[in-house]
Amino acid sequence: MARHIVARVEDIPHGGRKIVRLEGREVGIFNLDDRFYALKNVCPHQGARVCLGRIVGTTLPSEVYEFKYGLEGRILRCPWHEWEYDITTGRSVFDENVRIVTYAVEVVDGEIAVTIGAERPAAAD
Repeated sequence: MARHIVARVEDIPHGGRKIVRLEGREVGIFNLDDRFYALKNVCPHQGARVCLGRIVGTTLPSEVYEFKYGLEGRILRCPWHEWEYDITTGRSVFDENVRIVTYAVEVVDGEIAVTIGAERPAAAD
């Protein structure tokens, strides 16, 4: 497993992202409430550069004729077909078995490090 310093904490503002290339793959680093998440920049649907998508909220389970919206700023919407993924887990909103590969992230002395080789697969656990 290889650990890569990708940025300083101040380089990625709250709600922001940075896309980097690590070991031949693109990885999106996201800052949500000062916690950092790393996702492989490949949508499992048709291979779009998913980390370029909009960061939004989504509809939540609700009663008939009721509309609940939530998770604002936590959902990544694929720019090609608008599939939605939870940035914190990589799991899709519509099927927990569909997910983006995620990588371990740690912050040490103000530096954000991503570990390649510690990824969680796109398939269900």
